[in-house]
Amino acid sequence: MIGPMMDAWYPVALESQLGPEGRATQLMGMPLQVARHTDGSIGIRTSDDRLLPVRLRYGHVWTSIGTPKADLFDIPEADQPGRRLVEVGVVRVRCSPLRAVENFLDIAHFPFVHTDILGAEPHTEVEKYEVEIRENEDEVWATKVKFYQPQAAKSASTGITTDYMYRVPAPTCSVLYKTCPARPGEWDVITLFVQPLSEDLCDVWPWMALFDDESPMTDLIHFQQMIFLQDRSILENQIPRLLPLDPGKEIPTRADLTSVAYRRWLKRHNYTYGAQLVAQ
Repeated sequence: MIGPMMDAWYPVALESQLGPEGRATQLMGMPLQVARHTDGSIGIRTSDDRLLPVRLRYGHVWTSIGTPKADLFDIPEADQPGRRLVEVGVVRVRCSPLRAVENFLDIAHFPFVHTDILGAEPHTEVEKYEVEIRENEDEVWATKVKFYQPQAAKSASTGITTDYMYRVPAPTCSVLYKTCPARPGEWDVITLFVQPLSEDLCDVWPWMALFDDESPMTDLIHFQQMIFLQDRSILENQIPRLLPLDPGKEIPTRADLTSVAYRRWLKRHNYTYGAQLVAQ
């Protein structure tokens, strides 16, 4: 059963790359055709010719196969003057869409998967941080996260202890706020927007809003693609393939507090597409 995940918003294309020939894709097993009309507007149809709602935000085309109860979540930094908005593209990953989000929330893997970039030995300890489900926004937040990184961003020239905040505003989307090397006092924003193709296959669309006046756009894109491609092999080999919501299936540590809250939040809202409900 797809259930309430039908009513969420999902990215299905990059607005800047969508021409009149359109893009054939799918969402939770449903074939879609995303096309730009001659008047410049964008339409999305299902295989049975049903028109779906469209939102254009953060450089992406968003839709839902159900009836969204709220509009697309807001990222205010997207409208902040001086930021460079980076469309990273799409990476197809053979994993649960929920696994993709959970991996993005994981801090402990930095020194081992992103060695000498986002982490390095012996700086492997995850310091105590805070996690909460904010009831008013109905979002998962992790704050007061700190981690030493040899190269926290493309613009970073030396290693620094990086401050992080993680936000989960939707079941298949996550927003990361991190120390901005080029402008102290501001946050760089790095997001992961996930399009569920099936329960164990997804398209991942990273997007960033950065303060970086030095790096060429191509370098910014390649840096983020490199980071995510390092994650892909891990994601595609995780067992079980679906994200277990039963707390007895995988044993969490202090570093996994955000993952635990994310799973609890999914379970509360009955977001089960891409999830394993009972330990097997």
